[in-house]
Amino acid sequence: MQACLELQEIQTKKPKDVENFIVSLLAPNVDARLFEIVSYAILKYYYHDQKIYWGYEIDKLKKENLTLYKTGRTNANDGGIDFVMKPLGRFFQVTETLDVKKYFLDIDKIHRYPISFVIKSQEKEKALLNGIKDNALKIYSVKAVVDKYMQCIEEIINIPRLHQFFVEAVKQGYLKNILNEIVLQSKVEFNYSDEEDEDETIEYKTK
Repeated sequence: MQACLELQEIQTKKPKDVENFIVSLLAPNVDARLFEIVSYAILKYYYHDQKIYWGYEIDKLKKENLTLYKTGRTNANDGGIDFVMKPLGRFFQVTETLDVKKYFLDIDKIHRYPISFVIKSQEKEKALLNGIKDNALKIYSVKAVVDKYMQCIEEIINIPRLHQFFVEAVKQGYLKNILNEIVLQSKVEFNYSDEEDEDETIEYKTK
């Protein structure tokens, strides 16, 4: 937390230090709660400028930016889904386990609605997906059932992919926003506050 606050002070003078610090948090040995916070901040601003056109009538389409929402506290064991994207309705779940039962349980939570998994792993995305399927076939004997669950995995996002998203978001000018988001979410998650930030934290908790 102290490192984040210090980087906020120098981010305009030493942006490379901020970049290196955030990249250092994208590692397999990083605390799971912190990894989820950093993943959210990166994904939020990676998708921030992407637009979608939608509507009920072809001549009355709306233009709307993709917006990512964090749905609760990290590792809360509340049975919820970590991030939700509007207006596409995409679900994201952050995990560090390769236990196939956990993946299938998350899929069952939302009645087999498509879901993307953000995995705290350096393994290639295809290898992770194949690993989930191979482990599932060892546990569940009916291949058709396994295939139905696998079809619900919309996307796998690993650490290298998050790094790519971070680089793109920085190019778009969102380094400061990402760091500020990490600070804000960390204050809420770790119950950190001081006299200057107390009102901001309380206001955020009530939203």
